[in-house]
Amino acid sequence: MLDNKEDLEYTKKYFTFYSALNESERMSFESNLVKVSYEKGVNLHNPEGECLGVLLVRSGSLRVYILSEDGREITLYRLGPDSVCVLSASCILNYITFDVHIEAEIDTEVFLLNSAVFGRISRQNLTAENFALKNAVEKFSDVMWAIEQLLFMSFDKRLAVFLFDEITKNNTDTLHYTQEQIAKYVGSAREVVSRMLKIFQSDGILEQTRGNIKILDKSKLKKLTM
Repeated sequence: MLDNKEDLEYTKKYFTFYSALNESERMSFESNLVKVSYEKGVNLHNPEGECLGVLLVRSGSLRVYILSEDGREITLYRLGPDSVCVLSASCILNYITFDVHIEAEIDTEVFLLNSAVFGRISRQNLTAENFALKNAVEKFSDVMWAIEQLLFMSFDKRLAVFLFDEITKNNTDTLHYTQEQIAKYVGSAREVVSRMLKIFQSDGILEQTRGNIKILDKSKLKKLTM
């Protein structure tokens, strides 16, 4: 239960179904909402674990991914501050039929709504059910984009899209990612990423140092994304 009024007001802003709850549902919501911190690298949700609940990211970043049969990680999407995730409560959502892993990319703080409570509320309240369905549909759009990239986009373009999106989103020319991390993001092997980064480097697009990639020619990188 949250003991900070500011935190409660924040969660009400993003759990938009709150205003449609009756008094009993609001009491249940408020008494089963907690703030949780996860350290970088922690896997907070996986198919073998307990049903986590609905997440609202307050700060930090989460990566949602699946594992291929050979153990390769395929990133579906990432969640930053103010993002809601209902796939972490997939056990009580009948229309979600696959499980995901969720990892803290950096130290992350989230608000967590108990899965059983949310399940009960969404069954009783149409607005809450629509909230869950809308969020799931939005995330499946991200999933389809990730799958489309894997199936139909050449790897050099896929890598270029990732790098260009990252420098644009973070407003920087330098990315602090290892080749192993990039491989997880783009759904490939580290060796493949390493070879393509070397090609980009020989073309004057970027330069690499340990754990860092500096983009030298944004226009040339952008052309590879088209």
